[in-house]
Amino acid sequence: MITPHDNPMFHRLAWADLDSIARGQAGRKIVERLRTAERSRRLLLLRALLDEVSKKTDLFGPLPPPDEAWDLLARVEARSPESFEEILSHPYTGSWAGYTLRLFRNEITGPWPAWVHIGHMHSLAAAAAVRAGILFRAKIPCWNGVAVLPSLGAVRLPVDDSWTVAEVRGSANLVEVRAGRAAVGLPQPIDSPAPHWWPLRGIATHGSSPRLSVRLDDVDPFRGLYEPIPPARIDDAEVDAWQTNLNDAWRLITTHLPNLAESMPAGLDSIVPRPVVLFRNASASTGEAFGSAIIGRQPDSTSLATTLVHEYNHIVLGGVLHLSQLCEDDPRMRFYVPWREDPRPLDRVLQGVYAFLGVTELWRALSHVDGRPDQRKAAVEFAYWRGQTWRVLTEIRGDAKLTEAGHRFVDGVISRIEPWQRESVPPDVSATATALAMDHYAGWRLRHLRPRPELVRSVTDAWLACRARPPVIDAAPDPVPTPIPDGNWSPARVDLVRLDLDPAPSAAPHDAVPGATEADLTYAAGRHTEAVGLYRAELEKDPDHPSALVGLGLARAARGVDPAGRALLGRPELVRAVHRNLRSLAGPEPTPEDLAAWIGTMVH
Repeated sequence: MITPHDNPMFHRLAWADLDSIARGQAGRKIVERLRTAERSRRLLLLRALLDEVSKKTDLFGPLPPPDEAWDLLARVEARSPESFEEILSHPYTGSWAGYTLRLFRNEITGPWPAWVHIGHMHSLAAAAAVRAGILFRAKIPCWNGVAVLPSLGAVRLPVDDSWTVAEVRGSANLVEVRAGRAAVGLPQPIDSPAPHWWPLRGIATHGSSPRLSVRLDDVDPFRGLYEPIPPARIDDAEVDAWQTNLNDAWRLITTHLPNLAESMPAGLDSIVPRPVVLFRNASASTGEAFGSAIIGRQPDSTSLATTLVHEYNHIVLGGVLHLSQLCEDDPRMRFYVPWREDPRPLDRVLQGVYAFLGVTELWRALSHVDGRPDQRKAAVEFAYWRGQTWRVLTEIRGDAKLTEAGHRFVDGVISRIEPWQRESVPPDVSATATALAMDHYAGWRLRHLRPRPELVRSVTDAWLACRARPPVIDAAPDPVPTPIPDGNWSPARVDLVRLDLDPAPSAAPHDAVPGATEADLTYAAGRHTEAVGLYRAELEKDPDHPSALVGLGLARAARGVDPAGRALLGRPELVRAVHRNLRSLAGPEPTPEDLAAWIGTMVH
């Protein structure tokens, strides 16, 4: 019988623990309690799934009933509790259980046949039995010739069918996987490579204490965010690159964020490796896969360190959200966030501010280390993220959809990041961070805010009447954002500015930045007057172009106080809407720049 721990209890999150987590100070014991709660949650999911499908025998296909997998798991637990715990704590056990239960409860058809979705439970049980070294036989699903033993690896079998069944036979000294006439014996130890066997490979830090040890899982079908995905095996050279990068990144974390380094090994034990993507810290995680993060291999150790901190905070908050509701259900996409191009709902905003609390703290620490080649870069990133995260926090702190716990959580994050707003940074660092923030926010406004039609009409009429000033436009609150963007956006300008901050010899050349225009290159080089002319030329071809409109505003604002710059950065959506109106009418039309200079007299 599969049982909870010796002392059955309700899992609760104490206020003191929530406060520590909110301030970014969750110690190892708190994270271990979150993991213990995840264990109970997964047992409940497994039991609920078994109850959901156990009477629907037509769904089992060529596999035995899932009760047999449950019984095998119970045998493992009795014989080798640590082997059972390994499978239960495997991040993608949670992903599979939550995903599959939703499929059947909501009567949704998944990408696999129903028997394969259900049959993954047999794969989990077989993997646990292999770990325990007990005598057993189990049938498991085989997808395009690949039979996965979760947390261990994958067997590649020479079968042609998309869906078939493999039999696993195991004992203390031998494990064999069969499909049809093909048979593959697994090596001893099982983490050794062998023909037709892809073992999971692990990497571990050395030299710095505490140590971080993670699996690089490139085979588990439930390692993604949503639907099952096939294996994507990385070669040994890529594993070695990960090892080197992790060592250097972990040294930064243990040196500069020692408290976080103490707890991270309890909350992160699996990485889904992705290829390097220049100019993007590609990463993601899901609350159901506690302990795992999807991470693109970063080009340098600092980028990997910030990504690890970012995703670890997501993992921790995912565990919190299984114990405490921070906000009421509210799917409305109504908030600006600087880490996305689209409006976000409140629950996603909470995830973001917490992730970037950790990122900001690491950049802050690195900016204080004299002599670092990237000290100026760290200072700009610290100034940028402290301001941007603060902006979002002040927007949501009084939101009516926050629960009592949510208000307390937000206040805790604020208490941590608020003192950082008063820390001085060099004027040039502040100017660069401010320009990066204005670039992103203005581009977001331009594409996701639709100005009120009556305001657009009144400003249009005032222009046609040749009034010296437009009507008052700052009195009304901003309209509710729409998730449908009006025009495409290029992050090239921001990429170029950040590239110039990177002192690494391996930094990409400017011509590697996708979508960068001559105007963007000129602006990033600091030739702002020349950039004004180039953005004007772009707008002559396309007066609606979002990046050119914002670029013109940035270039003009960089030369000093400028009404056109104020309008193009503060109310770009209104400038474009009025200009569109004027273009639709008979008569001469102004340039976007002239119109912005006029509107800017009433923008603060």
